Amino acid sequence: MTDEAQQAFQAWLATPPGRYLLDWEQNQLDAAVADRFGFHALQLGLPLIDGLRANRMPQRWVVGRDLFCHFDALPFPSDSLDLVVLPHALEMAPDPHRLLREVDRVLRPEGRLIILGLNPTSLWGIRQRLGQVFLPRSGEFLGYWRLRDWLRLLSYEIEAGRFGLYRPPLRSEVWLERWRWTERIGARWWPVLGAAYYLQAVKRVQGTRLVGLKRARRLQPKHATAVAMNPHSKDVHD
Repeated sequence: MTDEAQQAFQAWLATPPGRYLLDWEQNQLDAAVADRFGFHALQLGLPLIDGLRANRMPQRWVVGRDLFCHFDALPFPSDSLDLVVLPHALEMAPDPHRLLREVDRVLRPEGRLIILGLNPTSLWGIRQRLGQVFLPRSGEFLGYWRLRDWLRLLSYEIEAGRFGLYRPPLRSEVWLERWRWTERIGARWWPVLGAAYYLQAVKRVQGTRLVGLKRARRLQPKHATAVAMNPHSKDVHD
């Protein structure tokens, strides 16, 4: 994700519809990562979404807060991470295929991948395509089913997926609140038209058999010219 795209998205998250999205996504992530076990977890971008705050892995990093690197050149060994969270990273990436391949490289067999995205077939996405700019201008919004196909080609098994945010694309907090009633109806009658989606997948490698967890080892990102470590950051411990 370019700095410009990330800054634009984070500025939009401070608006009423952005906060509405942020609240829903934070709740999805808190529930999803709380029972994910392992040693090393990574979130790519958008530090306003604290996707790892409910997780208990001893080593957790957020790119853009704890370390700085190119998303498609991650400073980690292959098959080294237990959990990777991508909040809108793919749709803001110049080359989402390349980013997904890099994430696949660093994620260990049986590791979990969690993706958050905006649904192009929702009312929000349709309004954007009609030229009435409502969402951040940068990025290409990837469809939920298209993304599932990409993951299957990489031998990922889809574990969970859901849509959310059924209120119309309104900018006012007052009007968003008035349309709260659409959440229950939308989830029941047109679930795939939610403005955002959550997708969780597990990396399957044929012929791999894991017996328990390996002994924890302290993993540090490799130093490279594309990486600038935050001198004030450290491993997160509870």
